[in-house]
Amino acid sequence: MAANRSQTMLQATQTVWARGGVAGFFQGLIPWAWIEASTKGGVLLFTASEIESGVVGMGISPAAAGLLGGMGGGIAQAYATMGFTTCMKTVEITRHKEATSGVQRSTFQVFMDIYRKEGIRGINKGVNAVAVRQCTNWGSRMGFARLTETAIRNVRGKGEHEKLGAVDKILASSIGGALATWNQPIEVVRVEMQSMAKATANANRPEKLTILNTLKFIYKENGMKGLYRGVTPRIALGIWQTICMVSFADYVKVWVKTRQ
Repeated sequence: MAANRSQTMLQATQTVWARGGVAGFFQGLIPWAWIEASTKGGVLLFTASEIESGVVGMGISPAAAGLLGGMGGGIAQAYATMGFTTCMKTVEITRHKEATSGVQRSTFQVFMDIYRKEGIRGINKGVNAVAVRQCTNWGSRMGFARLTETAIRNVRGKGEHEKLGAVDKILASSIGGALATWNQPIEVVRVEMQSMAKATANANRPEKLTILNTLKFIYKENGMKGLYRGVTPRIALGIWQTICMVSFADYVKVWVKTRQ
């Protein structure tokens, strides 16, 4: 929906379904989404945990520590892993789109076509927008989640270092993940910058895309509503990712510490 801003939720679902039914919703999953999820998850958890632990030791509040940890982790994962892996997912989706129109190319052929035309910069196209998105994504998710955890402790009369139950932690992460979608315009800009669908030629679309001119282009074409296109499914995604990377990750970190 972020790439096809004229479509409704139903139309977007039908478009994806037409690419192969249920399988259409999993394009690019194996191996590129698996590689992206595992590498960026590892970078995020390590970086965010180190920053969060360090700043909490300096007396900073858990909410501010979560914000700083998430921002640092998001930036690290964007530049370390996401340029290449996001490009490869785009390649897979493009390859399936071409197949429906009778053009048969392998993943490697599509990838090399990008490399020959645009080089390394083409492979990492939109990585700055990804970095801004991930910085605001995880900074907001972790910051809001920790802030909500503090609020729940206050309501329940618990001290700052008392543990919350699983349900409370999941609730805090759900609220954090939902509130973090305020930055949907950055996601729409990122999708537009990485989109390979130039066949839908638009005279107003800048030839060389930057974050700023892409933002202006989308706003001119679709208004404020276009900048928040696709926010509903992203709220669901944000909730799930925050539960995994904040609530569940806290339990993983405790388990690791007991093993040391």
